[in-house]
Amino acid sequence: MTFLDFEEARAMARRRLPRGIFEYIDRGTEAETALARGRAALDDVTLVQRVLTGTPPDPTVSLFGRQLPLPLIMAPTAFAGLVRHRGDIGLAKAARAAGIPFSVATEAVVAVEDVAREAGGDLWFQLYMWEGRENWQRLLDRARDCGIDTLFFTVDTPVFPKKVFNIRNGFGLPMKFGWRNMADVATHPRWTADVLGRSLLQGGLPRFAHYPPAARRSVLGRGGVSLSHKPGLSWDDAKAVRDYWPGKLVLKGIMHPDDALCAQKTGADGIVVSSHGARNFDSTVAPITMLPAIRKAVGPDFPLLADSGVRTGADVLKLMLAGADVVLLGRAMLYALAADGERGAANMIAIIAEELAQAKAFSPVRLQ
Repeated sequence: MTFLDFEEARAMARRRLPRGIFEYIDRGTEAETALARGRAALDDVTLVQRVLTGTPPDPTVSLFGRQLPLPLIMAPTAFAGLVRHRGDIGLAKAARAAGIPFSVATEAVVAVEDVAREAGGDLWFQLYMWEGRENWQRLLDRARDCGIDTLFFTVDTPVFPKKVFNIRNGFGLPMKFGWRNMADVATHPRWTADVLGRSLLQGGLPRFAHYPPAARRSVLGRGGVSLSHKPGLSWDDAKAVRDYWPGKLVLKGIMHPDDALCAQKTGADGIVVSSHGARNFDSTVAPITMLPAIRKAVGPDFPLLADSGVRTGADVLKLMLAGADVVLLGRAMLYALAADGERGAANMIAIIAEELAQAKAFSPVRLQ
């Protein structure tokens, strides 16, 4: 039996995944006030029902020359391959079937070449900038060689956030196994057989597939030299990516109108208004509260995407009414993948699409 909504998918994921893996996906940072604040901000938005309005608005949207059947994109999520064996491919196949883009993450354990070959579809790529210009440029070359023409450049993680629960359970990146999480893994045999067992049979523990060969460590941090994210990112770094990347560039993690204007001046083709799922900065504001001011700053035609905390189709509509053109789905897709693999991912897209259509039918505001 599959799930009927977000909460059922989350509950199924909680049962299937080791606690440490589930908490890495599910939780925020520090006291997790940003997580609660983001959810409350979406819940506090109410929509007035209208009647006798005729046919609800068409769900299709145009973005970067693409006509999308739904205003949805699968967000880049590093943990898909640790939720299910080669989980990125299952997500990408579900996205392709729904006609929406799938974003391949820098920190994925499934290589972009494998996703392109086995799943295809409208693939985007997400960049964390490493130290050493040649390292990240080579990675972008790999993405471009796979036919990818749209890049997310994540700019909202100047330092790694403090996640005490991950320190305690050993399920950060890289993972650190001790007696506590060994017991956690042992009590989840389906996950262990699928993710660890199948990987070991195919040559070893999952590895970060996009790192240069000399730095391609396993998820336990073994087997390669250290390669760090570039510290102290500046607008010069955004300009360097803009100058090197020939396709569409979207800066991910913008939360202030002035930064949105800087992104425009740097040559970005769009931005994602995002709190990183409330996983980085516990004092941050909710993205939906910043969208109207950012939309006003950048004007009506500049592509605005948004994410963080989306659970339902009504959440998607609320973000769009606040100024977003398209919404990214992150945690929802990982829960769905954990619950029922590729079929679960397809089911989650269908559920959110149906909920969005229902919300528009009750409150059919035409989006500008």
